[in-house]
Amino acid sequence: MSRVVFAGTPDFARVALEAVAAAGHDIALVLTQPDRPAGRGMKLQTSAVKQCAIERGWPVAQPRSLRLDGKYPEDAAAAREALVAANPDVMVVAAYGLILPQWVLDSPRRGCLNIHASLLPRWRGAAPIHRAIEAGDVETGVTIMQMDAGLDTGDMLLRAALPVGDDSTARLHDRLAALGGRLIVEALALAEAGALEPAAQPAEGVTYAHKVEKHEAAVDWSQDAAFIVRRIRAFDPFPGVSTVLDGETLKLWAATVVEGEPGVAPGTVLAVTPGAIEVATAGSVVAITELQRAGGKRLPVADFLRGFDVKPGQRFGA
Repeated sequence: MSRVVFAGTPDFARVALEAVAAAGHDIALVLTQPDRPAGRGMKLQTSAVKQCAIERGWPVAQPRSLRLDGKYPEDAAAAREALVAANPDVMVVAAYGLILPQWVLDSPRRGCLNIHASLLPRWRGAAPIHRAIEAGDVETGVTIMQMDAGLDTGDMLLRAALPVGDDSTARLHDRLAALGGRLIVEALALAEAGALEPAAQPAEGVTYAHKVEKHEAAVDWSQDAAFIVRRIRAFDPFPGVSTVLDGETLKLWAATVVEGEPGVAPGTVLAVTPGAIEVATAGSVVAITELQRAGGKRLPVADFLRGFDVKPGQRFGA
C-alpha cells in the first residue's frame, strides 16, 4: 500500500479521501483550504476534507499558498516541511483550490495524481460539472491525470464515463464523486504495480469550464428554452437561476421544455396550473415546476401558488 498525501477541500474530495483510506493506503498528511467565514453568521467553517481528517486523526495543513516566492512564503515553507516529513509515495489531488508549483509536483516519488470531473480534454478548469450540463453534453465522467504545471493538461491515466441524463449539478456531483473514488483506488493499485499507461491529451476537443459567476444566474428569457432549462439544472445548488416578477426576485429550481410557438414577448406567463407555470421564451416554452421566494423554501408550483399569485399575462424579468 502507498503512503499518500491528500490535497482537497469540498465534499467531492472527501469522498475520494475516504475511498483511498478504505483501500488501505496510509494517509500521511492532508492539505486543504484554510477555514473561511460562511453562512448568515459568517462563522469560520472547516472544509469537508478537514472535518474528515480530524475525525480520522490524520495530520492537516492549511496553507494559504504553496508558492515559496508568493504572498505567503511562510505558509508555503511550513507546507514544504510537512510534505518532506510525510515522505509520500504519491499525492492525490481532488478539487483542492490551490495551484501546485513545481516543487510540490516533484516531491512525491510517483508525482501527483488528480481526480478531474470530466472526460479530458473537454472541460478543463474550475466548473466541469456545471458546464457539461449547461452545454447539453450527453455524457461526462472522471479522468485520473498525472499532474503537470499546466491547467489540467497532464497525461491521462484512467478515464470512465457516465451519462448526464436529466441530473442537476448536485446529483451529478454525487455520482461523479463516487466514480472518482473508485477510479483513484484503481489508479493507485496500478501505480504500485508499475502498470499505469499515461496517454497525452489530444489537441482537439479542448474546452474550458470557467468558474460560475453570480451574474450568470439571471434568466434571459430571450434565450432558447432548452438552454434555460439546462442552466437551471446546472446552477443547482449554486448559484441558482433567478428571475424577477412584480419586483420580487424568485429562484427557479426545476423546469421542462414545452414545444410550441408562444407568439408573445419572452418572459410572458402563458398558463398557470397546479403543476407548472408556463413562460414564453424565444422559440418555445419553459414550464417551471419548482421555485422559491427570497428567504423561503424551494417549493413545487402548487405549494408556491398558495402564497404568491401568478397569472397569465404577467411577465418575468420585466
